[in-house]
Amino acid sequence: MPSNDARILLQAAVPTAAAGAIAAVISGVVVGGKGAVGAIVAAVITILFMGIGLYVLQRTAKSLPHLFQAMGLMLYAAQILLLFIFLAAFKNTTLFHPRAFAFTLVATTLVWIGAQTRAHMKAKVLYVEPDSSAGNKPEKSGHSS
Repeated sequence: MPSNDARILLQAAVPTAAAGAIAAVISGVVVGGKGAVGAIVAAVITILFMGIGLYVLQRTAKSLPHLFQAMGLMLYAAQILLLFIFLAAFKNTTLFHPRAFAFTLVATTLVWIGAQTRAHMKAKVLYVEPDSSAGNKPEKSGHSS
């Protein structure tokens, strides 16, 4: 993963993990141990889903740049759909508090999207990458003056 991509991933994952930790503390105080577990699970799921999505999107941008925008829209729709599936699948679980899980999942997803947007806005990404191996050298002709 190029350094710019890793930097964007880091700038999105750190605030999301911090939001997950805050949610775990709040859920632990309000609901108890199961609330803290639910918040931690939600934060981990968010970081995994969004991190994998960012990786896939960066790979698509490099290999199929003409599909980048469509892939980005499809990817975000798929991520939100998968998060809703997780909410539905774990709504009656006894492993952790489902409401703490749901609220943390929504909150950490919003934090990730905001942090990723901010990271992309601050990144200095070249829209056209210069090719250093060709084009810059003057051509040699057979004529000498």
